Amino acid sequence: QVQLVESGGGLVQPGGSLRLSCAASGFTLDYYAIGWFRQAPGKEREGVSYINIKYGGTYYADSVKGRFTVSRANAENTVYLQMNSLKPEDTAVYFCAATAKSGFYWRDYTKYDYWGQGTQVTVSS
Repeated sequence: QVQLVESGGGLVQPGGSLRLSCAASGFTLDYYAIGWFRQAPGKEREGVSYINIKYGGTYYADSVKGRFTVSRANAENTVYLQMNSLKPEDTAVYFCAATAKSGFYWRDYTKYDYWGQGTQVTVSS
């Protein structure tokens, strides 16, 4: 059974850090790309970061560039999103998603095949 499971969310003060994990089961990430998306109440889902495991390459939304880092540890079927210098506007439910497609704008969430259930990130003092 194909599954993505996010973890690592929580409550953090502004300026703090969190590391989100996206664990895949039922398939190997070697041939996929992983996107991280977030959705705040009343707002549209937005792409935060992307890593293409098969071909390499990472992308970030301008709002998180320099603060977030996406990575995959060697031989692990897990992708991480390290989030530093968190701001209240980063508060949202964060989702990871997998796609085997190519040639599309990475922030187009309709191009992703598998989704996790999401993990809540709250940045507040």
